[in-house]
Amino acid sequence: MITIYMKDYIKVDQWKIIEEGFDPGYNTIAESIFSLGNGRMGQRANFEEAYSGQTLSGNYVAGVYYPDKTRVGWWKNGYPEYFAKVINAANWIGIDILIGNEQLDLAKCEVSAFKRELNMKEGYLKRTFRAKTANDKEVEVEAIRFCSIADDETGAIGYTITPLNFSGTITMIPFINGDVVNKDSNYDEKFWDEVKKGIWEDGAWVQLRTKKTGFEVATGMRIAMEQNGQPIALKAQPVEKDKFVALKAEIDAVQGQPVVIYKYAANLSSQNYAAAELEDNLKATLLHISEKGFKTMLAEQAAAWAKKWQHNDIIIEGDASAQQGIRFNIFQLNQTYTGEDDRLNIGPKGFTGEKYGGSTYWDTEAYCVPFYLATADPKVTRNLLLYRYKQLDKAIDNAKLLGFKDGAALYPMVTMDGAECHNEWEITFEEIHRNGAIAYAIYNYVRYTGDEQYLADYGLEVLIAIARFWSQRVNWSDDKQQYVMLGVTGPNEYENNVNNNWYTSTIATWCLQYTIGVAEKVKTTEKGKYEALVNKIRFDKEKETAKFQDIIEKMYYPYDEKHQVFLQQDGYLDKEQILVKDLPASERPINQKWSWDRILRSCYIKQADVLQGLYFFEDQYDLDTIRRNYDFYEPRTVHESSLSPCVHAIIAARLGDQARAYEFYLRTSRLDLDDYNNDTEDGCHITSMAGTWMSVVEGFGGMRVRDGKLSFQPFLPAKWQSFSFHVGFRGALLNIKVSKDCVQIKNLSGNEVSVVVYGKDQLIKANNELLVEG
Repeated sequence: MITIYMKDYIKVDQWKIIEEGFDPGYNTIAESIFSLGNGRMGQRANFEEAYSGQTLSGNYVAGVYYPDKTRVGWWKNGYPEYFAKVINAANWIGIDILIGNEQLDLAKCEVSAFKRELNMKEGYLKRTFRAKTANDKEVEVEAIRFCSIADDETGAIGYTITPLNFSGTITMIPFINGDVVNKDSNYDEKFWDEVKKGIWEDGAWVQLRTKKTGFEVATGMRIAMEQNGQPIALKAQPVEKDKFVALKAEIDAVQGQPVVIYKYAANLSSQNYAAAELEDNLKATLLHISEKGFKTMLAEQAAAWAKKWQHNDIIIEGDASAQQGIRFNIFQLNQTYTGEDDRLNIGPKGFTGEKYGGSTYWDTEAYCVPFYLATADPKVTRNLLLYRYKQLDKAIDNAKLLGFKDGAALYPMVTMDGAECHNEWEITFEEIHRNGAIAYAIYNYVRYTGDEQYLADYGLEVLIAIARFWSQRVNWSDDKQQYVMLGVTGPNEYENNVNNNWYTSTIATWCLQYTIGVAEKVKTTEKGKYEALVNKIRFDKEKETAKFQDIIEKMYYPYDEKHQVFLQQDGYLDKEQILVKDLPASERPINQKWSWDRILRSCYIKQADVLQGLYFFEDQYDLDTIRRNYDFYEPRTVHESSLSPCVHAIIAARLGDQARAYEFYLRTSRLDLDDYNNDTEDGCHITSMAGTWMSVVEGFGGMRVRDGKLSFQPFLPAKWQSFSFHVGFRGALLNIKVSKDCVQIKNLSGNEVSVVVYGKDQLIKANNELLVEG
């Protein structure tokens, strides 16, 4: 059993995330949950009007980062010089409201009828409330905003305020504020310098440049207003300060008559435009969206989201909480990454907070790739792979810094541009299994799409560089007469600097074997490209693959004969074996209650480690082996990583343990909505959300790719009436619905497709369907 710590304040709705009533203590959590994004930019659910209570302001522009100073008291050769982070950019949502002389501030007002609503079906955030000021003036507010996926560098706000018990002056001050900070900045450093700014009759803009990295971002707005349903001329006073522009408009408000301000905004980056042309392009973009108008933009947003949901929705009948959870996860994934730009990747928190710096981790290759393979055009996943290919030179440089040579590559654990930027020893130098995840993603992409051309064009070069690293990272043990892997940290980060982590050694030898096979395949099918690559990287196939093969055959893997399990690492059983169920609840979660020293000496596992390997390579092990390891390690796993429950759900389903599979699914699907780990205020766990999708499709749906075909071994969770999902596969689009008595697979494409259901081959003709009794 897993222990769950949760907050239960989000109302259950199948298509919406709803918060009723304002609790300031939950505000930073809600700011994460109700975040918006469109792949190019993201915005936490901060209020438009001023708020002096607890808040984490966050507006992020994809690919724009700052190399913050690494703050440690000591140094070692090979340490990264900085920690790269996607930084808080100019605040584009702000609209200060004055009611008479009083600023509207929910921390200082009497607030009633507060409701925050994230409409996932149509892609917008709506907030309504009533507020009474110290002078007893009461107003009603409705604010709707979205980050457009139709015009993906833009956002829009419709802000309506209605005086309920008075007539008088209401002042609206829409602004762009570039004088922003990051909560986690070292030494309270600010990251932006002003380049220029400007104000025109109905708009304003600020152009900023990041220190050190020199990215430039132009953020601007255009404004339109209505009163009692009729357009009114904008008569505004300009306001300028350092990195700040605003328009100040005074309205003669009438009791009961709504006043609406429409704020059209855009973030344009020098990644996509010449810095000297940002101003002109920004004005053109703002003109384009403001001429459309708010209602048209909102309709386009709904249409764009409808198209997305058509291909990647998961429908659950009979469990509204589970339905809400899976849709929230899918919604956030689609807000975070669209696959349009191979320079961009997926941070563990996406655009929802500062933790992990918005940088790329191995999460992308291990957890996100399966989601995008099945729900998006193959080019989306291909771009994720190209992101790594284009950073291969820096991966080789990273390895050189640690003493590796001859083209060996160590991809960074944390990066924005390919350079390692994480300064914790046990992460930067020891958690080298990330190299294996990148190789596995290439394998996963090719087996799913059938795009073997990728191997000749890009993949083999990456695989050889990774294989060279593994061949140098192991060493021969005279004592064991085998190769060993010393001084590593596996996926379980509650163990550092261990010897012979089973998962790391297993994925290393798998990489070597896969590289040998791909090299032979490319040599046979693409001889010209193969020979060009051999010359480029000086690959001695005979000599190097012989070394790879020797390591494969003579690698040491720790194993315990008594329990007949793969040992997580040497000496694991020397630890005191107290199971998680015997830990007092008062000591959980241990990462918030125990010292690091105590954690490292315990047997407790943060996330799937041995089981991560059994998930990746399940076809290499019989069910009894998988079951023994699962039953041994799960009771010792505290699941204090968001990436842990999904792997356990999938393996439990594979073992036929439907109850535990569902238990772990619930944990991962509502991880952020119910704040299980007490850390949602830092941002949502975007990459684990892909694991939630995997729990349904690979867990309950039993989907695998075997011999170039999709295979399904589904079961229906006891609490559900049915569930269904879409997957795209090699030109076909399938809808799979699992009910109590049957499995229905619809082929929604013009291509026939062969699938395997419960071990039996089935052919589904174009635009036809298959029914299989469950």
